Amino acid sequence: MTLKQRISNATRRQWIWFSVWLVLILLFALWAASAWVLIIVPFFFDAYITKYIPWTFWKKSKNKTVRKIMEWVDAIIFALIAVYFINTFFFQNYQIPSSSLEKSLLVGDFLAVSKLSYGPRAPMTPLSFPLAQHTMPIIGGKSYLEKPQWPYRRLKGLGEVKRNDIVVFNFPAGDTVALNMQAIDFYTLSKYNANGSAGIRADKRSYGDIVWRPVDRRENYVKRCIGMPGETIQLKNDTVYVDGKLIPHVKTAQHNYFIQTDGTVISPEVFEQIGISKSDYEAANQYGQPVPKYQDLTNVDSVSAVKMGLKTKNGSFGKLYTQIPMTDGMVEEMKAKPFVLTVIKEVEQPGTAYYYPVNYETEWTRDTYGPLWIPKKGATLKFDTDIPFKVAAYERCIKNYEGNDFAYRDGKVYINGEQADSYTFHMNYYFMMGDNRHNSADSRVWGFVPEDHIVGQPMFIWLSLDKDKGWFSGKIRWNRLFKSAAR
Repeated sequence: MTLKQRISNATRRQWIWFSVWLVLILLFALWAASAWVLIIVPFFFDAYITKYIPWTFWKKSKNKTVRKIMEWVDAIIFALIAVYFINTFFFQNYQIPSSSLEKSLLVGDFLAVSKLSYGPRAPMTPLSFPLAQHTMPIIGGKSYLEKPQWPYRRLKGLGEVKRNDIVVFNFPAGDTVALNMQAIDFYTLSKYNANGSAGIRADKRSYGDIVWRPVDRRENYVKRCIGMPGETIQLKNDTVYVDGKLIPHVKTAQHNYFIQTDGTVISPEVFEQIGISKSDYEAANQYGQPVPKYQDLTNVDSVSAVKMGLKTKNGSFGKLYTQIPMTDGMVEEMKAKPFVLTVIKEVEQPGTAYYYPVNYETEWTRDTYGPLWIPKKGATLKFDTDIPFKVAAYERCIKNYEGNDFAYRDGKVYINGEQADSYTFHMNYYFMMGDNRHNSADSRVWGFVPEDHIVGQPMFIWLSLDKDKGWFSGKIRWNRLFKSAAR
């Protein structure tokens, strides 16, 4: 049958379906600003009109088993392609794994993340298995092929990242990963190791294989955007200042507190009433069993206790609960309890933890941090003063995120083999923080989030499971279902 005959024999229904797909493909090509998308048009034309390729050859098989198996194969392939397309350009599921954004988002919340909010990224690692971020389920191993790698490009979205937006992004410091210790980023591990990164790579037994992951295959994180490109951020006594202007923290922001009681053991019901989860008021003992996080102060040194701000009742300092995260409102509720003597905010002492930039010694803490300038696309950083600090703060941006060769020796900066007195950034960067300010590994720990790492914005919670409860005792948090997750 000739081409002309095949076209003339096509039914009206076939032409309608082809036309629908053609319009969708053209619209997508315009959105993606790529003529390469049109390469699939001839395949749709053949599938609906000319039918040269026997796309459904198996339907004519006389073997019933073959037809049944191929029906499943056809359905699975279609579903995987559909999921890949939807996940890449429209929506993606994300589960909250940690308490860094409580009480905005809770551990066990399942989010529908919109890729359209900030514009979806064109695939950077196109050959990957749908629904697997970087590791194949069950069988293990990589869920993607490292090649080809396509350059970063973002399609037009509905808006841009704004201050206080909750944002899902790929973990920037997750480019290099020690497989046996994935909970801590490689750069922090290297800082704690006496021999640095070389010591990590040499101790395969403890740290496992050291792997590199492409941008879009790195772990998904979710935090609140606090600092915007080109701004200078600083924390003073846990208060955020941007370009010297005070930024009030959101009502859901939490901090760690000491709770002193008159000797009363606070019941789980009281904690639950206020909104404090088990993982927040319990700790593991030497046997790995959960126990309440309190100390009996019967024999405490009274001078140290008074210096800390503790009170006495009937000559006793009672009991002291430690590191309990609470919002301002929760603190007021706790203070109102008749058995509570005082509530004191926890203060971190300088030098007790490492903060970004980890390769530069500062007196910064989680509450007193900065000032730190956030890179902006087109802005130029000059290496004229404070060079050691600037190298520590921006080397990762210039080298790891923007793909330049970077070296610092004899007090001079070399970029791509040539001495450089300045550098102009090619991307925007953001400063992200968790609402649970004292229990969040965020930009204060691992630095800036480049724009090519931005995934999308959580839109709503489609499921919420409380890990502290059973299926028949309130495990599903019905009051959170379909609640907005954007704020």
